[in-house]
Amino acid sequence: MTASLGPKGFADLVPVSRETLARLEAYVDLLTRWSVRINLVGRDTLADLWRRHILDSAQLHRFIPSTAKTLIDLGSGAGLPGLVLAILGVAGVELVEADSRKAAFLREAARVTDADVTIRPCRIQAVPPHPADVMTARACAPLDRLLDLAAPFLAPDTLCLFLKGQRFNEELTLARKAWTMNVSVEQSLSDRRGVVLRLQQVAREPRKA
Repeated sequence: MTASLGPKGFADLVPVSRETLARLEAYVDLLTRWSVRINLVGRDTLADLWRRHILDSAQLHRFIPSTAKTLIDLGSGAGLPGLVLAILGVAGVELVEADSRKAAFLREAARVTDADVTIRPCRIQAVPPHPADVMTARACAPLDRLLDLAAPFLAPDTLCLFLKGQRFNEELTLARKAWTMNVSVEQSLSDRRGVVLRLQQVAREPRKA
């Protein structure tokens, strides 16, 4: 059994400043306290929160170009991965979350961590279409459905970073029936069964006559 990860172990894997680590610790403390009242993350994951949620989200940072100016996090929930990435310094982060209680948590978490984010408390389909440099999602929807939701924000050079589990190949096979894309599969740092899907040049397949 893998030993649980704490803030020091996290910092060994993802080097951050003391200030950034303190902001992540404030977020973890708030997430733990709010999870008593509302279902933000699985109760069984709280004992290993730094690995299961913080590292899982933070690992996406290494793939985000320094030139990226906008990031849309679809179905942000407790701010995973979008709020964590904003704390790590990613610019222009938008958190899309329809659940009013989770959106209230996101507002408080952004305040406590001084994270520069835009919170959109609505369904993804209600967000006005606009291109994003980067798109992220975690436990939001199967890939074919996720790409349908992402479509209004896709540009030719948009980078999609989606955290997926061990059935990712099945999701890719299904999604490729309607979409073309360049795919890179990266091993997850937080879970040997998980992967990071890096998708580029994502476009819908032309309809056949």
